[in-house]
Amino acid sequence: MSNLVPPHGADTLRPLLLPETERAEEARRAERLKQVPLSSREVSDLFMLGMGAYTPLEGFMGEADWRGCCEPMQLANGLFWPIPITLSCAQDLGDSIGIGEDVALVDGESRELLGILTVEEKYAIDRDFECSHVFRTTDTAHPGVEKVMSQGPVNLGGPVRTLSEGHFPETYAGLYHRPAETRAMFLERGWSKVAAFQTRNPMHRSHEYLAKIAIEICDGVLIHQVLGALKPGDIPAEVRVAAIDALVRHYFVHGTIVQAGYPIEMRYAGPREALLHAVFRQNFGCSHLIVGRDHAGVGDYYGPFDAHHIFDTLPAGSLETDALKIDITFYCYKCHGMATGKTCPHEAEERLAISGTRLREMFANGEPIPPEFSRAEVVDVLQAYYDGRE
Repeated sequence: MSNLVPPHGADTLRPLLLPETERAEEARRAERLKQVPLSSREVSDLFMLGMGAYTPLEGFMGEADWRGCCEPMQLANGLFWPIPITLSCAQDLGDSIGIGEDVALVDGESRELLGILTVEEKYAIDRDFECSHVFRTTDTAHPGVEKVMSQGPVNLGGPVRTLSEGHFPETYAGLYHRPAETRAMFLERGWSKVAAFQTRNPMHRSHEYLAKIAIEICDGVLIHQVLGALKPGDIPAEVRVAAIDALVRHYFVHGTIVQAGYPIEMRYAGPREALLHAVFRQNFGCSHLIVGRDHAGVGDYYGPFDAHHIFDTLPAGSLETDALKIDITFYCYKCHGMATGKTCPHEAEERLAISGTRLREMFANGEPIPPEFSRAEVVDVLQAYYDGRE
């Protein structure tokens, strides 16, 4: 019997990726269907549906589920869900599609066939309503808001059958792990309490400290890396993976870390996205989600601890995965080590603030990276990347 947390809202995972033996026939059938092009965000959501990370969703949301996710963060059946998973299209294409019709889902850039959707609903959304609730802003300078505001006027809802996982299994062989696979890894190690560490950046000393706090509390940590589209300036996934490999190899006890990557595209929705991260980490088998400073935020749209506070507002039973809330971390010269405001009594001038943004600035400006900021083995990997760009 597994002691891992159960999938969200279901007894078992519900991956929507068809068995490989069935995909060729479905692909041939899709050649006769109308094509609906997907944005990069919609492609990433389709892949998450395919791998079972969005269990128990059966496809893209209809209007009642969309509205319920926006407010009060519930599907029409009452299940907790914090961010809509929707698919849009142009007006003329939407008008041409009938209810009950199957349509082919294709990558909007490459035109690769990715899946088939059975259209059960067509509806228009209130973009301001969605953005004001999910992102707490309608400012199109926010990358998540811009995506919603630029999407097509017609949403298509219904169950999907996924036919592809794109390039991820091949490009990230050994890192790309589906929820069923991470669960199997945890069981093999005898873990029941697992903390997920979300990252889209190489791990500096603060990240390392967060993961080690979690290891003290749990059996192990899943370092879970974003493999989908990032924002300009972010470190490419392959460089990040190499840097994290170096950190884990030299500074973590063997057997306490599992690395994995997943194909989501960040929405930068701050507190709401922290909740979504907890939902699908539950599906990956994680009992805890490490929530640090400004989790999944961007710019100044969210306070540093908004993602902590939102977990306290949830009705009982919304989630099985708990937030492991950790204060802002820093290096204290007087303590001679990493600390937080809860453990360090010293003044601000004794503290070295550490962030991924500052690390990128130091590399860009050719500044030396102190060992208190990032491990030398990590710096070597990142320096090689920045040198190669010149």
